[in-house]
Amino acid sequence: MGPHPAVAAIRLAVRRVLHDILTELKTTAGVPAATAAGPTPERPPSPLVLVACSGGADSMALASALAFEAPRLGVRAGGVTVDHRLQNGSDLRAEEVVLRLRELGLDPVEAIAVSVGRAGGPEAAARDARYAALDAAAARHGAAAVLLGHTRDDQAETVLLGLARGSGIRSLSGMAAVSGADGRYRRPFLQVDRQTARKACMVQSLPVWDDPHNADPAYTRSRLRHEGLPALEKALGKGVVEALARTAQLSRDDADALDTWARQAEEGVRDATGVLECAKLYALPPAVRRRILRRAAIAAGAPAGALFARHIEEVDRLITGWRGQGAINLPGKVVAQRQGGRLVIRQG
Repeated sequence: MGPHPAVAAIRLAVRRVLHDILTELKTTAGVPAATAAGPTPERPPSPLVLVACSGGADSMALASALAFEAPRLGVRAGGVTVDHRLQNGSDLRAEEVVLRLRELGLDPVEAIAVSVGRAGGPEAAARDARYAALDAAAARHGAAAVLLGHTRDDQAETVLLGLARGSGIRSLSGMAAVSGADGRYRRPFLQVDRQTARKACMVQSLPVWDDPHNADPAYTRSRLRHEGLPALEKALGKGVVEALARTAQLSRDDADALDTWARQAEEGVRDATGVLECAKLYALPPAVRRRILRRAAIAAGAPAGALFARHIEEVDRLITGWRGQGAINLPGKVVAQRQGGRLVIRQG
């Protein structure tokens, strides 16, 4: 008799991602062939894959699936838990997570305590601190990848948050299955719902921790999870989460295509000195033109996370609605100004 369907689903998701990682490593490194006359090349060490685990149902299900699948594919499996130090007893809880991961057979395993700042709000600050810690852990251990337990429900929430911000198609594309430097972060569960992950933990008798922040209405995502999405499902019927996750993938495909178009078109809209020419920019479709403007602003020093659609729209009006207006101030002390038919974007 095979495993419970929920356990089978999470293991299959992880197995596919591990196969992808191994294939990419072989393609990147190349596989030296042994010759009949020469010695057999030394076998490289098994790659290490880490799981980021908070102790919640999603990440514990992911850790258990990684612990099961990794040895079968010749992969070493380890784990990292990040202590944000935002709640009393968080250090003890991190120690408990480390113990659980070791009981699953993961090695190396460690807990990392971080200091959460205030930039961008509490949720964004905690996320930035967490990813910085995971980046450091991956580099320290030489990990090929870090697995994250975001589910299809998390993806639906991310799409709705992007829609509420009016941030455009890239925001609607949600979380990527592969992201980070050199594709470090992998999200195997983007097609797995939250209930499946929780069920997998239950049938395997895995203890889980429910973060009280996830139910705290002070946090936007918590309100969306417990009030917004249930209201949408009540009004529109079941299937909202699946539809939003599908929207994310379709939006990502479109956004990737437009980004490629913008990169290819950018060289053709600059003069011999590299300055953007307004007439050539005007001839491009708005979606392509605004991507070029955003890339130029970031290259000049504007922080990507602080550069919003309204900023780019203001710069775009220097091209499409030119009435002699003055310079546009952008985040990072970057200034955009039209000068003699050219658009100059530089540090102010």
